[in-house]
Amino acid sequence: MQLSQSELLQVQQTLRNYEPSQGAIATLLDHDGDLDTSLEAMLRSEMGQATFGEKSLKQVTLDVLREQICGDDGFRKKLADYTKNTESTPLLTGLIVYLASQMVLPFPINPGLATLIVLYIAKFGFEVYCRYTEPAK
Repeated sequence: MQLSQSELLQVQQTLRNYEPSQGAIATLLDHDGDLDTSLEAMLRSEMGQATFGEKSLKQVTLDVLREQICGDDGFRKKLADYTKNTESTPLLTGLIVYLASQMVLPFPINPGLATLIVLYIAKFGFEVYCRYTEPAK
């Protein structure tokens, strides 16, 4: 999943004064706005190279987040507000802080990682992300 040049520039502008997200911005720039590659790179830098069976650390992280995020009306509302006004620094940083402080993973979610996850879900779309990542029945 790719951020366009204009989306990448907008994110840079919106988060220019939010220091905790600058590592995520640098990673996105290094990978030309590719969210999948950037998320994988940041997870590797945080946790090392990890693959368990067929699943990557990125996929397991997104699966665990799905379990928590998709039932969270607070996150859903904050994301909906942000997608209506993507130039709002308070809305975007609020989502990042919310994700970093409210979601429970086996490792801490720092604001840089939370930045990439928020941008990933916002680009994908909340409903699409939740349905697409739903486990097969």
